[in-house]
Amino acid sequence: MTGLFLINILLALAWGAVSGSFSEVNLIFGFILGFGALYLIREQVGTAGYFEKIIKGIGLALLFVSELVQSAWRVATIVLRPRIELQPGIIALPLTVDRDFEITMLANLITLTPGTLSVDVSDDRQVLYIHCIDVPDPQATIDDIKNGFERKILEVFR
Repeated sequence: MTGLFLINILLALAWGAVSGSFSEVNLIFGFILGFGALYLIREQVGTAGYFEKIIKGIGLALLFVSELVQSAWRVATIVLRPRIELQPGIIALPLTVDRDFEITMLANLITLTPGTLSVDVSDDRQVLYIHCIDVPDPQATIDDIKNGFERKILEVFR
């Protein structure tokens, strides 16, 4: 998959050279054109998996944006309440992801989401500790992360 992504980038750069413009918008357009060209020859080159991974990667990005908006809204409502009643806590998330890149991506996605902060990873890389600004049901929070970010990361990178 990495090789095809690089080929797609090279096709975008080739498009920039042919069109005479290396602006961001033109390079993105060239990337989309390259993606389309690779899609047309997917059976001859054997690149079907690449397109699945790209679609799943877009799904992960959309999930992050959705979680970002929802959690920003929750934090804003917490801050704007006349009386703030929180149940902050640190939860231990058992990890299914085991590669350094996947653990780092999960920790960063959690930290970038308002109201949560990745604190530490256990030495055996089996548990991620997360501070939550309000966690009335720790198991529901763990289930949300496992069924959301962690599942999508596994789909994209495995």
